[in-house]
Amino acid sequence: MARAPSRLDRRIYHWVQRLPPSPADQTLLRLSQAANHGRLWFAVAAVLGARKGKGRRAAVRAVGSLAVSSSLTNVVAKQLFDRMRPDYGGLAPLRRLRREPITSSFPSGHSASAGAFATAVAMESPLLGAAVAPLAAAVAYSRVHVGVHYPGDVVAGVALGAGVALSTRHWWPVHPAVPARVRLTGVAPALPGGEGLVITVNPRSGPEDVNPADELRELLPRAEVIELGENDDMAELLAAAADRAKAFGVAGGDGSVATAARLALKHELPLAVVPAGTLNHFARDVGIDTPEAAVEAINTGAGVCVDVATVGGVPFLNNASIGGYPEMVERREALEPRFGKWPALFLAAMSVLRTQEPLQLELNGKRAKVWILFVGNCFYTPRGLSPAWRPRLEDGLLDVQYLRADKKFSRARLVLTALAGATHMSRMYRQLEVRELTVRSLTGPVQLARDGELGESAVDFHFTKTPRRLVVYRPAEVPTE
Repeated sequence: MARAPSRLDRRIYHWVQRLPPSPADQTLLRLSQAANHGRLWFAVAAVLGARKGKGRRAAVRAVGSLAVSSSLTNVVAKQLFDRMRPDYGGLAPLRRLRREPITSSFPSGHSASAGAFATAVAMESPLLGAAVAPLAAAVAYSRVHVGVHYPGDVVAGVALGAGVALSTRHWWPVHPAVPARVRLTGVAPALPGGEGLVITVNPRSGPEDVNPADELRELLPRAEVIELGENDDMAELLAAAADRAKAFGVAGGDGSVATAARLALKHELPLAVVPAGTLNHFARDVGIDTPEAAVEAINTGAGVCVDVATVGGVPFLNNASIGGYPEMVERREALEPRFGKWPALFLAAMSVLRTQEPLQLELNGKRAKVWILFVGNCFYTPRGLSPAWRPRLEDGLLDVQYLRADKKFSRARLVLTALAGATHMSRMYRQLEVRELTVRSLTGPVQLARDGELGESAVDFHFTKTPRRLVVYRPAEVPTE
């Protein structure tokens, strides 16, 4: 039996319907129709995602939140709460939709999508969220104005959508606005226009339709911009340019940044990082969100010092891992030409979770049967095997996290905790912070992944911190906590 609306719902609804005719009637009618099936929000997401950085992250989170909230509203909530729609009989013709909805009135699906989208955008960028919020509020109100929902339906829909967006923090934490704590330094020379900077550009990092080389030539007209070809070796090109360089630079993903950092350390040069990859973990942690931020620091000579970790004597900036992650990287690279980067990553992760075998390791002399071993350069947060950022980049520590494989039903538990985003709460999870770590595989050679790239296979690995810190360009006004 259909549930009737409350007296307050009916009173507010009828008050809205008694409002005198105005030009807003047609505007709200078109707006309500534009939001059908999320079309309005997909258009907004396309605008937000046109440029890398907060806008693109906001668009991705918002579209994902919208999809989940829409499914919950239409497939679950509307079936549980069978509420009749308002009576269309007395509605002004200028407010009528072409097609009267026939599904349950509670909650409003349009309002849920609006609430999810606006909340998700605000989570990544409060400024963009403030710009989107009035549009979301107008869409939600329009459903009452055009006579297809009671106010209570709209309020419930907005609350449901906002709740879904906020819950995404559990699986995809929001990177803090304040970058990691670092040490300021005056060692980085000012290079007006990029004079003396040798910067390599990896056009294969990040989205396929974006090549930052032309933009960098415009922003840094005096810099030597080296665009990498398919068979070029970045390390060789930077080494050949070391004698004429006052600083090295790199525009690419975390793997490219790690390669350039090794050369910068070797030749005792500062490093300029331009975020041009898919995730840009290091650039975001250090406080470089846009090419313009990197250019400003290069022009003014503002820099910071950050820790560098090594394994087998090879430096890395973010993290290294043994176990499931290297296998996932290898399978992702094999699937990427057919499916694209993100679908390939999902398929590879599912395949590894299903087929991976545990490893027998010694960690600083203590035996452990593990699914995956993660070693971070500095302490990562939030805890668990999907860490997102680092509060500091100069703590002198290695962040060691792993999942044990010696518990009953450990494979099933691994899958369930990974899907729930709750590995840090599992009894399989272990973590420690050390200054060095020696790892020995008792099951033969295992492969290492370093900063998102496949590394060598070996039996013994030694992780430690280098005594020298890397100098990285970063604008002076960025807060350091």
